[in-house]
Amino acid sequence: MSRLEGKNILITGASSGIGQAIAIRFAKEGANVAINYRSGAEQAEETRCMARKARVHVDEKDGGGGKEMVVQADVSDETQVKTMVARVIEEFGSLDVLVNNAGIQKPAASHEIETSDFDRVLAVNLRGPFLCSREAIRHFLDRGGPGVILNNSSVHEIIPKPKYLPYSVSKGGMENLTKSLALEYAANGIRVNSVGPGAVVTPINKAWIDNPKARGEVESHIPMSRPAAADEIASVFAFLASDDASYVTGQTIFACGGLTLYPEFRTAWSSGE
Repeated sequence: MSRLEGKNILITGASSGIGQAIAIRFAKEGANVAINYRSGAEQAEETRCMARKARVHVDEKDGGGGKEMVVQADVSDETQVKTMVARVIEEFGSLDVLVNNAGIQKPAASHEIETSDFDRVLAVNLRGPFLCSREAIRHFLDRGGPGVILNNSSVHEIIPKPKYLPYSVSKGGMENLTKSLALEYAANGIRVNSVGPGAVVTPINKAWIDNPKARGEVESHIPMSRPAAADEIASVFAFLASDDASYVTGQTIFACGGLTLYPEFRTAWSSGE
């Protein structure tokens, strides 16, 4: 399992959840991993240790042959993003793969959403990926080499999510961000793709994960009848980051257990035979 051997990778929002799982999986596959966080330095350090342990376990030698680093930055802040990317390039020598994973959500009825909350969700979920992608692309172009950008989107880039309007809007925007960047820079050897998870067992979903009734309601809408584990989503990112996906760009792969397949149609209800 070394498809990413020697690749230098920056993962935003990697201190927990899917981001943490991506960092661990990429380390297992031989990558040098930069773990970004906004707050919670201890949790980010824990992710770094977990990635190191996973690497050593695979390589069966002390040190594991790769590097991990922790880098603090708010991805919605242009100055902080520039500093973060520069630090990663200085530490690793270059950047090969950017994973835009950082994201937030704040539920509220749409007519009760505060403008500040709307702006903050879009700042992290859409402005952040734009800023990080721009800096990564500048680096890819300057060095004259290929590069990969991966976005953590959601099934809600195409499925409406009432009471989560800013989140859904941000993921819809991410779909076009992915396609536009992929088209614009394909000739430069830069691939841009997204992963669209459905329901995933992560801390952000603790409210329904720990509530049997709520969890049952969530699972009833999933054709595979279960949420994903974070490492199942990370495996899709690993594929897209690797040369196995060398001819894939501008796509969103939905890792959702069939959630995007109109699950209510599992039972025929049309008037025809």
